[in-house]
Amino acid sequence: MLIATLRTGLLYGLLILSVRLMGKRQVAEMEPAEFVVTMLLANLASVPMQDNGLPLLSGVAPILTVLSLELMLAVLSMKLLPVRRLLNGVPVLLIREGRIDQRALAASRVSLDELEQKLREKDVFDCDAVAYAILETDGELTVMLRPDCQSPSRGDLGAACPPARLFYNVISDGVLLPENLHAAGRDRAWLKQELARRGVQQRQVFLLAVDKSGNTRFVRKERV
Repeated sequence: MLIATLRTGLLYGLLILSVRLMGKRQVAEMEPAEFVVTMLLANLASVPMQDNGLPLLSGVAPILTVLSLELMLAVLSMKLLPVRRLLNGVPVLLIREGRIDQRALAASRVSLDELEQKLREKDVFDCDAVAYAILETDGELTVMLRPDCQSPSRGDLGAACPPARLFYNVISDGVLLPENLHAAGRDRAWLKQELARRGVQQRQVFLLAVDKSGNTRFVRKERV
C-alpha cells in the first residue's frame, strides 16, 4: 500500500512538473498539439499507477520522452513558421468587412449555427454589427464590432465614425507572410521601401503589420 502511494505521488508530481514546463496556457486554452500531449501524458501515468508490478521507470521514461519532444517542438514552433502552422494552424477570418465568408466557414467546418452561438457568447446577437470575426487557433472567436456599434458608440454620441481597421501581420519574427501582404493590398516593392525607410532588414523585424489604409505597426527584434 505504501509503495503504491509513493508511486502515485511521484507520478502525480511528475505530471504537474510536465504541465508547468509546457507553459501556463496549457491549463487554459490549449492548441490541438498541446491537448494531445496533455491527454497522452495522463494516459501514460495511469498505467504504472494501476499496475504495481510494472517497474516505475517504465512509466517515467515515456513521460519524460513525450515531455522532451513537446519542449523541442515548442522551440521549433517559436523559431520556424512552417512548424508553428503545422502544429497549431492559422487564424481564419469568418466575417470579413461585415460579410460572412462562407468558404472560410466550410473550410473550418463551422456551421452558421455554431458561428451565431460563438457570437452570442461574446454578447453579440446581430451579425450585421460585426466588422471582423476571427477563428483563433485554439477555437476561440475574436470579434471586432463596427465602430458605430461599439459601446459607447460614436454613433450614439453623434461623432463621425472612422472605418474599422484590421492590421495584417506581413512580417512575424523575421518571417515574411506573403498571403497577408497580398490581403493588405501591398506588394514586395512596398515592403522593400518600408524596410529601407526604417533602416532594417527583414530578419531584424519582430513585427510589421499594415492595414489597407497604409497605417503600420512596427516592432524591432530584440536580442534574446
